[in-house]
Amino acid sequence: MARENGIRAEIVAVGSELLGADRLDTDSLYLTGELNRRGIAVRRKHVVGDRRADLAETLREALGRADLLIVTGGLGPTEDDLTREAAAEALGVGLERSAALVERLRAYFARRGAAMPERNTKQADVLAGAESLANGWGTAPGQWLERDGRALVLLPGPPRELRPLFAEQVAPRLESWLRRRLGREPEPIVMVRLGIADMGESAVDEIAAPIYSAFDGIETTILAARPGEIELHLRAPASEEPRLHALRERLQAALGLAVYTSQGLALEAVVGEQLRRAGQTLAVAESCTGGLLGARLTAAAGASCFFQGGVISYSNDAKQALLGVAPETLARHGAVSGAAAGEMAQGARRALATDWALAITGIAGPGGGSEAKPVGTVFIGLAGGAKVEVVERRLVGERERIRQWSTTIALDRLRRALAGAAAA
Repeated sequence: MARENGIRAEIVAVGSELLGADRLDTDSLYLTGELNRRGIAVRRKHVVGDRRADLAETLREALGRADLLIVTGGLGPTEDDLTREAAAEALGVGLERSAALVERLRAYFARRGAAMPERNTKQADVLAGAESLANGWGTAPGQWLERDGRALVLLPGPPRELRPLFAEQVAPRLESWLRRRLGREPEPIVMVRLGIADMGESAVDEIAAPIYSAFDGIETTILAARPGEIELHLRAPASEEPRLHALRERLQAALGLAVYTSQGLALEAVVGEQLRRAGQTLAVAESCTGGLLGARLTAAAGASCFFQGGVISYSNDAKQALLGVAPETLARHGAVSGAAAGEMAQGARRALATDWALAITGIAGPGGGSEAKPVGTVFIGLAGGAKVEVVERRLVGERERIRQWSTTIALDRLRRALAGAAAA
């Protein structure tokens, strides 16, 4: 375990929508990064719905453990915005309505040519003893409260409000509080993230564990980042940075070409940079992935430097008409075959006049499989130079996992080919 500054921090994200299937708590990721930069490791994170009793219980328990507690969300004007009330209950203090905040809220609405709904006045309720934190990006002010050497921070949930408010209002208070708590300047936490493609989690750990186990004082976490990709996170205080980079170098040497980044870059960003440096271009041909590969490649600005375009050839007719896949190939081997993947890649490269082309064809499920080609059978074609390379994989999981995993394999095959070309 990495040595820390001894500050126990917790984050509570409030909102019933965060307990559903379609909303993620992204605030805690941002806040964790900001705390880590100041040498504070987050010990626990919680997500709580809009029920006052549940929220008060969570806050009471967290306040009993944590030196620093940051709460996001639930500061709006509606009936289900209950963070202020729950925090007051957990602390055993009252809420005081700030006349200055009420006037600030009225002015906010007046600038927009509207009268303030009366329900917004609850946003001017401040915990007894707390400082109000001005929110220039919305109606919900934050709050900062120090009590018995500990700190409680209430922040609005929308990231467009939370992030600038944290930077302008919370960060200076946090740094001052931290210096007073520690009696010295805090030591930042340094992190390195290794991205590893096309290896399983257990296979990575079998190689990595004997190496990182020998480095006391450096915390190592291994996790499945997305289908087909593993991340190794290395964390240590800044004073241990030389040893952290020594560990990184040993892990990279042991894992070899499977490591696609040590700088936290996405796989598609690494491939894009390789193509830019080489001054080369890429096209894609997709069947079962339906455009996911092209979407990954164009997610970041600057893809126009190397990405020429793609063909989504879902039907056999499209494969023949748009990519020139031979009818004999489809009749003899089928659309899901190494032969079809190779011809798709060649056809995309020819149609878009590129240096490289990637093709994906497969059976993503849940139906369509057979004994010879079960669900999860995928063929990846790569065309470049005078060579056409095809790999076959049998992937497991639900449809979307197979589709995403296929794009990772395709990108990784190109990355390896580009690395080999650069080495040559």
